[in-house]
Amino acid sequence: MFLSIKALICIIILMEENMKKFYLVLFTIVLFLSGCSTNTNTPTSKIEEFMSKYQRMDSEVLSQLDSIVSNNKDLTDDQKKDYKNLIERQYQNISYKIKDENTSGENATVTVEVETFDYRSALNKSEEYYENNKKKFQKDDGKIDQEKYWDYKISEMKKTEDKIKNEIIFTLHKENDKWILDDISDSDRQKLHGLYGG
Repeated sequence: MFLSIKALICIIILMEENMKKFYLVLFTIVLFLSGCSTNTNTPTSKIEEFMSKYQRMDSEVLSQLDSIVSNNKDLTDDQKKDYKNLIERQYQNISYKIKDENTSGENATVTVEVETFDYRSALNKSEEYYENNKKKFQKDDGKIDQEKYWDYKISEMKKTEDKIKNEIIFTLHKENDKWILDDISDSDRQKLHGLYGG
């Protein structure tokens, strides 16, 4: 009888140790799952998701770009293709840094510093060159050859290696306990494209 009580005590001790391990594993899983679900529903995580779509050239982002480029009546088909390639290059090389997040009830702002190729500077230089050399862009009838002018602007943008940093303040609101990014302004979209300024 003494031996079986000793064996029973050993079995109980082993079961307790296994239960402790079981509870530890269960606790870790619960903690991990709750941490994952919380992290994907913050204003900052929504902005990271948004920026990642640009960097990965998500189908939604490319569809928007196609729409913008195809609606530009100033460009020829070849120019549209080149311009689209320039913006895609921008998306692939865009970098960003989350600077701040502020939450007030159901609303939030996330301040982001984005770094892009400085296409605006290339366009400004192109416009300055055009103003000083209009005759190079004139047709025989004296009118401006817009196609030639756009070819020049696009060629200057292709040479761009300099980068510029801009700040964007994204706004979000909460719907059904989920953070939703508000529509971004045209000027903020220009910052993402490296075209902001004038």
